[in-house]
Amino acid sequence: MTAEMTIEMTVENIKTELQNDVLIVTINRPDKLNALNRQTIEELHEILVDAENNKAIHALIITGSGNKAFVAGADISEFANFSVEEGKQLSSIGHFKIFNFIENYSKPVIAAVNGFALGGGLELAMACHIRVASNNAKMGLPEVSLGVIPGYGGTQRLAQLVGKGKAFEMIVTADMITADDAYKWGLVNYITTQEELLNKCLEITTKISTKSPVAIRAAIKVINSGYNTKQNGYEVEIEEFGKSFASKDFKEGVAAFLEKRKANFPGN
Repeated sequence: MTAEMTIEMTVENIKTELQNDVLIVTINRPDKLNALNRQTIEELHEILVDAENNKAIHALIITGSGNKAFVAGADISEFANFSVEEGKQLSSIGHFKIFNFIENYSKPVIAAVNGFALGGGLELAMACHIRVASNNAKMGLPEVSLGVIPGYGGTQRLAQLVGKGKAFEMIVTADMITADDAYKWGLVNYITTQEELLNKCLEITTKISTKSPVAIRAAIKVINSGYNTKQNGYEVEIEEFGKSFASKDFKEGVAAFLEKRKANFPGN
């Protein structure tokens, strides 16, 4: 696969485009403001699994079709009559196939938030490693307005990103916030115009692409371990730091530094 090659694929609810070594994943349900239904979750999971195993892909960008919404929540019509057990299963499957899966993904995933990111949409963005928002973006977790709570990790990841007090406020009031407030509170890394949103994400992935895939994979694992109550992040860091010395990426990185040249990481 050459650096110039561009591959496009469309399933029913998602479009993908490979630009060089970056997979752009677009949730494509514009008539539903890109709301997540079961089919979309299944399609997204399959795409993520394929991309995980594709060595030509170094990073992913997830966005929504059109200029109104990133993902405006889950498809409420699908679970309006669910039982307690069906509700638990809905949440559990979502965690496993999408939200935890993205958080622990071995390659950086960037959310390009191009409009409304509400409920499951904001939870999807928060599961990504980096978030860039267009200046028209609006974000919130409105679930308590429906008599439920966020079920795709929102109660946990929002508090990690903006702090416990602000998370309480956003969740119990169900208020939406602007892109400016999201940036102020650390919920997004950057704000751009709608036109420059994808370019900003690609600018970040260009930097990522020159770095060691082995080291990036380890860094994601170690950072996440610090938020896992079953792990000691410092101990995981020591372990992964030690492991890096056995990689070809480490040998190439050190050799390139000593020889004053650009590293060409093999990715193993």
